[in-house]
Amino acid sequence: MERGLYIAASGMTTEMVRQDQIANDLANASTPGYKGDRTTQREFGELLLSNGATGATVGPLGLGVAVDRTVTDLAPGPIRDTGEPLDFAVEGDGFFAVRTASGVRYTRAGQFSSDANGRLVTVDGDPVLGRDGGPLHVGTDGAIDPKRLAVVALTGARKQGDTLFTGTPTRAAASGDGAGTVRAGALESSGVQPARAMVDMIASLRAFEAGQKVISTIDETLGKAANQVGTVNG
Repeated sequence: MERGLYIAASGMTTEMVRQDQIANDLANASTPGYKGDRTTQREFGELLLSNGATGATVGPLGLGVAVDRTVTDLAPGPIRDTGEPLDFAVEGDGFFAVRTASGVRYTRAGQFSSDANGRLVTVDGDPVLGRDGGPLHVGTDGAIDPKRLAVVALTGARKQGDTLFTGTPTRAAASGDGAGTVRAGALESSGVQPARAMVDMIASLRAFEAGQKVISTIDETLGKAANQVGTVNG
């Protein structure tokens, strides 16, 4: 009976993690270049039960679930024209390279601007890197040649924050070859599908509520066992 409490609680804990992930996706449904996540689950394992008197096999008993990992969908999203000269989108699988306080990171979010020094920077103020590995400077006309932006293909890409990624750039893509081309005056839309995310959120909430009901039922049963089963009448 107590094992049932732990199994139900593990399911509720897992669904809480999943709901946080889905909520973050929904919050970034309009963030350019954002990539949605999917949380996968795994079983703790199974316990094989047997009859203590006869040794006959009763059957397996699950031991609950846990979060296995969170997988990011890196598929390119739809590109929309904005007409802004410092908006850029990668047509292909590549990433823009930017220099952050933690080192070089990569992003698909091309909503850039010019800082006080005329450098091309991200919304967080991180310099965007060119093909020579150095920062880019916006021209006096307020624009920049998209061919100057570094575009790299990554292996082992892992999300760091909402729009930044870490990974190993492939040698062939160091100069932009094979990673895609840059399109000016356009942005890649968020990879989140709000309708699908809302359906996933509702399903997760229902699973969480089911775990609550299981725990409530077991609690009532334990209460009766403690207060009534041991009572001797007359």
